[in-house]
Amino acid sequence: MKGNNRESRFGKREKRKKTNIILNSLIALVIILIIVVSAKIFFGGNNDQALPADEQTASESKQNEKNKEDKGNDIEQNEDKDEEKADKESKEEEKETEENAEEEPEEDKEQVVTEGGSGPDVEKTIENPGWKPVGTSQTGEHTAVYDQNHADWQEMLSAISYATGVDQGNMTVWFLGNNGPNSSVGTISTKDQSEKYRVYIDWVDGEGWKPSRVEVLNAIN
Repeated sequence: MKGNNRESRFGKREKRKKTNIILNSLIALVIILIIVVSAKIFFGGNNDQALPADEQTASESKQNEKNKEDKGNDIEQNEDKDEEKADKESKEEEKETEENAEEEPEEDKEQVVTEGGSGPDVEKTIENPGWKPVGTSQTGEHTAVYDQNHADWQEMLSAISYATGVDQGNMTVWFLGNNGPNSSVGTISTKDQSEKYRVYIDWVDGEGWKPSRVEVLNAIN
């Protein structure tokens, strides 16, 4: 019995030793792991933090350079736009000037004014090659008709109004009659007689009556 008890105690000791060895080994391993991880965090963390800082500085420098380039490009673009706007405005002004010159009546460019005329009642005579026929609604062979209710009469008054600038609503017709084949002559004035004219008109087939000469009168005879 004593021998068995010794063996049992000896076995228990061996088991405890093995258990202690295993536990100590695990503890040592855990300590080593803690040391390694701590060292990595401590030393490696500084390196990790330093590197992004450098990269961030480089990135900020690049971004600043890019911002400067973008700002410079914006300034250049704005200058280009200002130049284009100035050129456009200049061209528009030139075009407007040309259009105004083109809109200037041909009568003002080409008309010829001479003192006197066909009689003592004429102050001056105006002739203008730029005058055009006033148009007509009539068709077929034309014969002048001096009837106030006829289209021909109204078209003759339109030609007289066109040549003198006197509106038909402000016109008094003193005379309108024949002046030869396909020609007529009319004497008119404004209603207050501040303007007085004798107007010679010719018929153009298919185009209507065309003024040929205007005499500015000093009196209505």
